[in-house]
Amino acid sequence: MKFHTLSIVSLAALMLVACGPSEAEIAAEKEKAVADSLAAVAAAEHAYTVNAEASAATWTGTMVGVYSHTGTVKISEGELTVKGGMVTGGAFAVDMTTIAPIDTNYSEDKTKEMLIGHLSSADFFDVANHSTASFKITSVEGTSATGELTVRGVTNTETVTDIVITEGDGTVMATGKLAFDRQKYGVAWKAMKDMVLSDTIELTVELNGTAK
Repeated sequence: MKFHTLSIVSLAALMLVACGPSEAEIAAEKEKAVADSLAAVAAAEHAYTVNAEASAATWTGTMVGVYSHTGTVKISEGELTVKGGMVTGGAFAVDMTTIAPIDTNYSEDKTKEMLIGHLSSADFFDVANHSTASFKITSVEGTSATGELTVRGVTNTETVTDIVITEGDGTVMATGKLAFDRQKYGVAWKAMKDMVLSDTIELTVELNGTAK
């Protein structure tokens, strides 16, 4: 009877071992857990503070039928929220006192310094009274973000398009394009025959940030 009881216990133990998960099943469960964890991280919303020193906007203004001027302007501050590789919100400000042409369409009588003076004047961006321009996201659809653009103290709804987000190791890089009609913001250039200057100013914005 004792032998019979031990045999039943041994048999039960063998059955439990036989019914347990195999090494392949254990490995598969581990892989699934890792995948689920990565998916959860990707789906979470992340907030970033924009690094002003590592960010900038590149602008282009065109003299119709003549040439274009291109330059940069520095980002002074900003923030972004990102979820699933897509921007969900944010804002940034531009320091208008940092206008810096980078193209080569200049001469002795039309220097870069003269262009900076024109762009900074009351006829154009009126930098002395409006040293900051800004953009605040109000809605997002796909790779486009609509928001409030403020230039010279005037605010209108504009859209940043072709947004690309790159995240990794607690950092983010966001790029996008913004084209706006300068006339809507009172940005004119009377001294230079405003009619030959394109109304559209094009910006390519690059924001680099770190996780909050």
